[in-house]
Amino acid sequence: MPGSAESSTTGLSPARHPMTLTDTRGILHPAEQAEHRSLIRLPPSTTTRGYVEWYWSVRWDLRGRPPYRTQVLPFPSVNVTFERTDTCTGGFVNGVCTTTFIRELSGLGETFGIRFRAGGFGAFTGLDVGAFRDRAVNIIDIMPEAAGLTERMLEAATDEQRRAVAEEYLTSRSVVHDPVYPLVLRIIEAMATDRELTKVGQITERFDVSVRTLQRMFRRYVGAGPKWVLRRYRLQDGAELLARGRVEDLAALASELGYFDQAHFSHEFTAAVGMSPSEYAKKSLGVRDEVTEKGLRAEISRLDSAEGEAGVRVPCTR
Repeated sequence: MPGSAESSTTGLSPARHPMTLTDTRGILHPAEQAEHRSLIRLPPSTTTRGYVEWYWSVRWDLRGRPPYRTQVLPFPSVNVTFERTDTCTGGFVNGVCTTTFIRELSGLGETFGIRFRAGGFGAFTGLDVGAFRDRAVNIIDIMPEAAGLTERMLEAATDEQRRAVAEEYLTSRSVVHDPVYPLVLRIIEAMATDRELTKVGQITERFDVSVRTLQRMFRRYVGAGPKWVLRRYRLQDGAELLARGRVEDLAALASELGYFDQAHFSHEFTAAVGMSPSEYAKKSLGVRDEVTEKGLRAEISRLDSAEGEAGVRVPCTR
């Protein structure tokens, strides 16, 4: 990036934790949400991937249908969003959300977002990310040099064009090399991937930093404390496993996620999600089966139509 002391790829490796562009981790009731809105993710370029996790786009058309409340257990990341809805249009910097994020979708709307890597927005801008935790701020109030960016983003016709506009803006900024940021990335990666890391003391020992230093580092770059980040990753893991049907032994699941016992896991999960782990699993699996059944019925209908048009029997299972 212009003005950077780093290479064109920022000298930072892409995140290695097992997140993909189709991953549903953090999305509560993913099958149900998919019935009400679309979600597309696009990868960043090699130039910006040191700071940007991915670009994402959500669209919905609920005209003539009841509003729908989406729920997400957010990652410890800052998102810059560009929105156009019936009630709100503009560009915003969304600080790390330490509660369950709930957004009511209604009418017709769309949001295009830049999801920064955990710590990435703080390193990229030099700002103290903790200052706008749990808040959405107009982009101009945080990044005054971004004047006109929202208009250009919303004028772009496709997600790929919006990504190109975002990339042009990001690569035009001068970014000063930050020697602390690579350490933040290594710690975050360990938290995200190693389920045996359940206590802050394990982090300080592994990376040879004091608790106070770790706390200051996380407030400045991530926007939330290290204990919260650890618990958030484990809660996301739990919700993802439950939605996939991991319900046979909740005590074992709680232990695997680093909780003292099933009661502690159930209490924390219920407080965050609004229902117990078993209730969440039951609802998620029920919706998933319903969606699968709808898909099968549509396919059967298509095959039956093909059979009638061709005048031959098309085999299918019901």
